[in-house]
Amino acid sequence: MENRSFDMEKIYDMYYRDVYHFALFYTNNRQEAEDITQETFIKIMKNIGSLQNPEQMKTWIFSIAKYTAIDLKRKQKFIQFLPDWIYEKESEEATPEKKVIQKKEWEELQDALVQLKPHYRSVVILRGLKELSIKETAEIMGCSERKIRVDYHRAIQQMKKHVQVHEEGWGLNGQSK
Repeated sequence: MENRSFDMEKIYDMYYRDVYHFALFYTNNRQEAEDITQETFIKIMKNIGSLQNPEQMKTWIFSIAKYTAIDLKRKQKFIQFLPDWIYEKESEEATPEKKVIQKKEWEELQDALVQLKPHYRSVVILRGLKELSIKETAEIMGCSERKIRVDYHRAIQQMKKHVQVHEEGWGLNGQSK
């Protein structure tokens, strides 16, 4: 393989606007578009050595942007499924009542996770809670990325059967199939 060097500043200048506009149209949200654009260029910097055909740079960059946007939307769906407190930092001002509610929600999440078969549970923890990429999760689990995508989707569907999301909080669904 030939040794190529790429000028990341030049690549950024050439494609930043296009990637940002793609992300903005995809999300219709400026903050999310900025996040996707930033994450896309971080991935480009980390993986530029894997670009096999420099003539296809624009296609490669847009592919990264597309998957970054899809990952963001999946993460948002998962975050909407889980109680908000999981993603909030521990506050020193938390009232005893709030701590009791958080403990109960945590126990309900644990109950839903325990009902999953161990493989699904691991996938949910790695992908949803630890926010590892599909590739990282596949490497850890010793299976294909496609299997991780499918198993993650199935695990979330199973968890939804066991948990009902209410406006005021979580509740376990008494129906088990």
